[in-house]
Amino acid sequence: MDINKVLFISQEIFPYTPDTEMANQSMMLAKGVQDKGIEVRTFMPKYGYVNERRNQLHEVIRLSGMNLIIDDTDHPLIIKVATLQPARLQVYFIYNEDYFEQNVTKQLEIESHPEDNDERSIFYVRGVLETVKKLRWIPSIIQCSGWITALAPLYIKKFYSDDPSFRDAKVVLSLFDDEMTVPLDAKLAEKLKYDGFTDEDLAPIFDKQASHLDMMKLAIANCDAVIQYSPNVSADVLKLVKKSKLPFLPYKEGDHAEMVNRCMDFYYSL
Repeated sequence: MDINKVLFISQEIFPYTPDTEMANQSMMLAKGVQDKGIEVRTFMPKYGYVNERRNQLHEVIRLSGMNLIIDDTDHPLIIKVATLQPARLQVYFIYNEDYFEQNVTKQLEIESHPEDNDERSIFYVRGVLETVKKLRWIPSIIQCSGWITALAPLYIKKFYSDDPSFRDAKVVLSLFDDEMTVPLDAKLAEKLKYDGFTDEDLAPIFDKQASHLDMMKLAIANCDAVIQYSPNVSADVLKLVKKSKLPFLPYKEGDHAEMVNRCMDFYYSL
């Protein structure tokens, strides 16, 4: 397949969030792919941890202002952007004061307020996809990193299946050692049904407090391929990948340049 645009939907990106394995890999991969001459769009949540002044974030007025309905309640979508120097990598931030703090905090909201993680995940994923539609930007590859993005493959393959922005994209799930420690609200499936998903679509999470494994099962059921970035990914998650028989790029130790080259070769193989 021809690859000219890659969309990265990330849970965290260094240096905007702490220097974790996921945050560092997410930044290096987006930068590396861009350095290959591929056009990229990179998204992450605008956590309270992100210092807007230091990182020179500013609101993108033409993209903001939409309301996303979750559980029959309107939530305004605010889009901010910053440029990561010296890579000149543009990063878009999804923000809403109901789900993300306005002031700098020591913890990410997914850790400090886990009781809202079900709606926070819906809002983030919907916010990214609606923004990409507004940009009239058509990615060849969509890479999802972190459990907060686990709903993205479901939305892309079901809710946006006929949308020209996503219709032909290959969705790649990134696996890290990022276990979700607190299960999601048991009403998650009911909230997703507002967007027209069926009981069958939501089978892995239906009528239960979804665990990390449940969310990975839902993501794997709707993506096109999987890449393992961490050597410490849950054995149960890796069993799901093997059972799915999806194209899979296993973990291999190496520097960032090797990682980018392996990922690019994998993209083209899809």
